[in-house]
Amino acid sequence: MPDGSATAHLYLPKLATVLGEGYDLDAFRKDALAALTVAVVALPLSMAIAVASGVSPARGLYTSIIGGFLVSALGGSRFQIGGPAGAFIVLVAATVARFGVDGLLLTVLLSGLMLTLVGVSRLGSLIRHIPHAVAVGFTCGIAITILASQLKDLGGLTFAGAEPGPLIPKLAALAQALPSTSPATLTLGLATAALIFTIRRIRPTWPGMLIALALASFAGVLLHLPVATIGSRFGGVPHGLPIPAVPSLSLQRLLQVLPAALSFTLLGGVESLLSAKVADGMTGRKHRSNMELVAQGIANMASAVFGGICVTGTIARTATNIRAGARSPLSGMMHAGFILLFMLVAAPLAKYIPLAALAGLLVVVCWNMAEKAEFVRLLGDWRAAAVLITTFGLTLVRDLTTGIVAGCAVAALFALFKRGVPEEGV
Repeated sequence: MPDGSATAHLYLPKLATVLGEGYDLDAFRKDALAALTVAVVALPLSMAIAVASGVSPARGLYTSIIGGFLVSALGGSRFQIGGPAGAFIVLVAATVARFGVDGLLLTVLLSGLMLTLVGVSRLGSLIRHIPHAVAVGFTCGIAITILASQLKDLGGLTFAGAEPGPLIPKLAALAQALPSTSPATLTLGLATAALIFTIRRIRPTWPGMLIALALASFAGVLLHLPVATIGSRFGGVPHGLPIPAVPSLSLQRLLQVLPAALSFTLLGGVESLLSAKVADGMTGRKHRSNMELVAQGIANMASAVFGGICVTGTIARTATNIRAGARSPLSGMMHAGFILLFMLVAAPLAKYIPLAALAGLLVVVCWNMAEKAEFVRLLGDWRAAAVLITTFGLTLVRDLTTGIVAGCAVAALFALFKRGVPEEGV
């Protein structure tokens, strides 16, 4: 099987390569089945990530439909699935809290432009060389931060004021709000997480997240549980895509959102290329990193225009796509089509989904996201441990960008020191 190495430098979407090689009905069937499988996984995740990010669930669906289609149609990976990612929850929530939804859309638009320029400038290979310990550190830090952000909805807690953004004040506010815990809400949220874990263990091929959300919604309605739902907070999900519109632009506004856009760009580039690299390892092929970043940039700009949030390559959904038998980028394009079909046909059902169930789903995502075994293994080497702890700690107490930059700086210092010290016997 060719690995694509000879054409890895080209600005040519893998879709064009696949169609040029020949595409038959059997490949289409396999792609369609994989697309349906991924859509079943992406549907609840898209809504859960959007809600956790402080926006309506519809915006998560817009992101999967518009962003997911363009990432597959234009990307440099045969199997990449684009959409909203859990890693962005903290950044998106902070941006919404500071600049509002319109400011978020402008940030996503600007970030998409930056990603496109990074790809055009052939800088994709640099992002791919971010140290492994840095990637593990910020991933584990993000997982803990997201978990903390879900405890309010998981337990139905009521805060005296607004929920703090930083982790330490958030934990203090959660401790103070513990007496307001709703037993029904907490039970439903924990049951959802437990059911997803159980299905994944005994029936790994079943769509555990969708089954758990459906049963939680059914239980909430049947038992008349006093729990918040998508309908009670957001009024439901619309039947289709909105009319495209460009966010409000001004020089002052652009300068205000620029730091957030830089963070989105950094994380988007890292997450997308890590996901594409995982796909390479699973399939023996090689993605075109710069073309992938160009596609991610275009997808983000389009997502913002349609009211969606940031788009990136998603490791779990990409791996699901491969395991389901995908053969080409058409599977990712069709997965976006299946999610659009849900909005057109079954959107009214979404209003019954309990927010506690979405929080329980994200508890599972956090558990899976955190590379626990790898974290422990890296602690065995003092240099890797220093990079890991620097990235992990600063991601928790400061922010993601600070953690990544500091971790890379520590890794670079170690590399320079090692190069400057001559080997023994030389």
